[in-house]
Amino acid sequence: MEQKAVHLDRETFSCSICLDLLKDPVTIPCGHSYCTNCIKDHWDTEDEKRIYSCPQCRKSFTPRPELLKNTMLAALVEQLKKTGLQAAPADLCYAGPEDVACDVCTGRKLRAVKSCLQCVASYCEKHLQPHYQSAAFKKHKLVEPSEKLQENICSRHDEVKKIYCRTDQQCICMLCSMDEHKGHDTVSAAAERTERQRELEGSRHNIQQRIQDREEDVKLLQQEVEAINGSADKAVEHSEKIFTQLIRLMEKRCSDVKQQVRSQQETEVSRVKELQEKLEQEITELKRKDAELKKLSHTEDHIQFLHNYPSLSALSESTHSSSIKIGPLKYFEDVTAAVSELRDKLQDVLRETWTNISLTETQVDVLVSQPENKTRADFLRYSCEITLDPNTAHTWLLLSEGNRKATLGSQQQSYSDHPDRFTDYHQVLSRESLSGRCYWEVKWRGGVYLAVAYKNIRRTGITKECGFGHNDKSWSLYCDKNSYKFWYNNINTPVSGPLSSRVGVYLDHSAGILSFYRVSDTMTLLHRVQTTFTEPLYAGLRLCNFEDSAEFCKLK
Repeated sequence: MEQKAVHLDRETFSCSICLDLLKDPVTIPCGHSYCTNCIKDHWDTEDEKRIYSCPQCRKSFTPRPELLKNTMLAALVEQLKKTGLQAAPADLCYAGPEDVACDVCTGRKLRAVKSCLQCVASYCEKHLQPHYQSAAFKKHKLVEPSEKLQENICSRHDEVKKIYCRTDQQCICMLCSMDEHKGHDTVSAAAERTERQRELEGSRHNIQQRIQDREEDVKLLQQEVEAINGSADKAVEHSEKIFTQLIRLMEKRCSDVKQQVRSQQETEVSRVKELQEKLEQEITELKRKDAELKKLSHTEDHIQFLHNYPSLSALSESTHSSSIKIGPLKYFEDVTAAVSELRDKLQDVLRETWTNISLTETQVDVLVSQPENKTRADFLRYSCEITLDPNTAHTWLLLSEGNRKATLGSQQQSYSDHPDRFTDYHQVLSRESLSGRCYWEVKWRGGVYLAVAYKNIRRTGITKECGFGHNDKSWSLYCDKNSYKFWYNNINTPVSGPLSSRVGVYLDHSAGILSFYRVSDTMTLLHRVQTTFTEPLYAGLRLCNFEDSAEFCKLK
C-alpha cells in the first residue's frame, strides 16, 4: 500500500507537458503546476495570439501571467526524488502516441498489455487482473493489444463477429447469419481460421522452400562469378604470356634478318669494290698506253716508228665488260618479298585464329529460370492489347474493330501518303512496340501470316526485304486451312499441329523466345524459336487473298 502511495505521489508531481518529475515548478493562476521551462516554451508559441492558456484545463489568461517558483512544491519534488524512484514501474507505463491505451483508465491512461476479443476492450496490467482472477473471464480470448477491436463488432447489429460467410468471403455476427446471409455457406470464425491457418502454413512452407532455393541459386551464381573471374584472369595471363613470347620471337627474327642482310650487303659491296678497283687500274693502264701510241703515231722517223711499234702495240689481258653481269637493281627484294609473304600469312593466321577465339567466347547469360507457362491462364498474365497502325497498312487493307482487325478488300482505301506504309505486300504493323514478355491471340480466316518484325523492315518493293518472314528482320507463321509454315530469312519450316482459327503468340524478348500456340485451356505448342532479338519488335499481319482477315483478340 505504501508503494502505491508513492506511485500516486509521483504521478501527482509530474509535469503534464514533459511527463517527468517537475523541475523548478511554477503554478499558474488556474492552479496547475508545470516545469518553468515547459510552460515558458508552451506560452512562447502563443505569443502571436496574445492569449495564454493552460495545457490541461485550457483556461486562458491575458496578459501573460508572471511565473513564480512554487517553493513548497519544489521541496516536495526534491523529497520524492530522494526515494530513488526515478522512473515509473512497469505497471505505470503511460500510453504514448503509438501505443494502445487502456480503455478503463481515467485521466492519463496507461499502456495496454492485452486486448480482450469478448469484451472488445484493451487493459493495462492493473485492470487486466480480473481476467486472470475471476472465473467469469476465464474463457475470454486475450490477444496482443490492438487498435482494431471495433472491426470485430458488427456495425449493423452491434454484436461480436464470430461467424465467417464463405459465400461472401467476410466475417459476420450471429444475427447476420440469420438475416441477409441466411442460406449462405457459413462456419465459425475459428473453423475458418483453422482452414486458412493450414493454407497459410502451406504458403509459408512454399515461401521458405523458395527462399532456400533462391539462396542456393545465389550461391551458385556467386560460384559462377568466381569461376568466370578466375577463368578470365587465367585467360588474360596466358594470352599476355603467349603474345609476349610471339613478340620476342618476332623481334629475334627481325634482328636475324637485319644481321643477314647487312652481312650479305658487306660481302657484295666488297666484291663489287674489288672489281671496281681492278677496272679503274686497267683504265689507267689503257690511258697510259693510248698516250704512248698517240705519241708514236706522230713520229716522223719511219725507222724509229717501226722499231718501237711492236713493243707498244701489245696489250695486256683485259677485263672485258661482257664478263661483268649487272642485273636489275633488286638485290634484296627477294628478302622484302619473303618478309611481306610472312606478314600476310601471319595476318591470315591471326585473322582465322581471332575468329575462332571470338567464336569460342562464352557469353555469360545466367538467368533465374522462370516457371514454364503451361495453361492459358499462365499466358494471360502477360497479355497485351495490340492495335494496328494505319500509317503502315497497305492501301487494300481495311482496318476495323478499333484498328484491331485487318481485311483484304477489293478496293483501295483512302489512306494518306506515309513513308511507313507497305506499298506492295498486303501487310500492316502494330502501333505498339513489344519488349519484355508479351502474349496476344489472333483470330484468322483464309491465308494469313502472323508475324513480328523490326521497325526498320523495308516498306517498298516486291522483294524479300519487305515480306514478313523472307528476311532477317521478321519472323512469321503462315496459316491456312490446310497447314502451318514458319518463315524466317526466306526459309520455310513445315509446322505440324492441330489446325485452329485462333493462334496465341508468346514473346519473351530478353530470352529470345517466340512461340506460337493453338489456343485452349492447356495450350498446344505449334512452333518455337530461340534466337537473339536486338531491337524492339512490332506485331504484324499479312493477308494473301481477297476477303482474308485477321483480328487481334481482346483478352480478359
